[in-house]
Amino acid sequence: MKPAGTLAAMRALAARDLRLALRRKADTLGAVFFFVIVASLFPLGVGPEPALLRTMGAGVVWVAALLAAMLSMPRLFADDAADGTLEQMLLAPTPLPLLVAAKVAAHWLVSGLLLTAMAPLLALQFGLPAQSIGVLVLALLVGTPVLSLLGAIGAALTVGVRGAAVLLSLLVLPLVTPVLIFGAGAVDAAAAGLGSSGHFSILGAMLAASLFLAPWAAAAALRISLD
Repeated sequence: MKPAGTLAAMRALAARDLRLALRRKADTLGAVFFFVIVASLFPLGVGPEPALLRTMGAGVVWVAALLAAMLSMPRLFADDAADGTLEQMLLAPTPLPLLVAAKVAAHWLVSGLLLTAMAPLLALQFGLPAQSIGVLVLALLVGTPVLSLLGAIGAALTVGVRGAAVLLSLLVLPLVTPVLIFGAGAVDAAAAGLGSSGHFSILGAMLAASLFLAPWAAAAALRISLD
């Protein structure tokens, strides 16, 4: 298939998923509300201790973002499998990994990017300084695509499986733990004046590896799940 046709197919699939997400506002907003509620409960539970809140702020926001991203992940391929779209994707002339990448991009736009936009407001609850908030947002911009890419592998493996949400979490959470560690660690390192370039280098390496490997792994998992 010609490159122009491949790009057109990817854009069309991503646009379709974005339109469906806009029609299902309850699912999209539900993840955002979950993100806000989880991150907001920690200051209430810990109490008014500014030093402790600043110390735990980045980690709490990252954990909340990870859990919120997992909420919408089971439906990444489930709806397409139910209405027959997934079978058409398998038969399409466009390589399946590229179509998977388009769906992951759409998922990140309505999940990871939206959560990243909300992060500065939640970080204020923990008393994080402006520099730490900037590092947190940048880390989320680099790290949340990795969550979507690795989550796509779990979503592909659990298509049509009963209790897919629980199984997907068990499969994906161990894989994304390094993203959580280095994402929160970047903020802590910047706050301590140690510099966060090393953390961002590792996050960037994980993003590059995920961009190259995850669509192919998810495509292979989809073929296995539908056999």
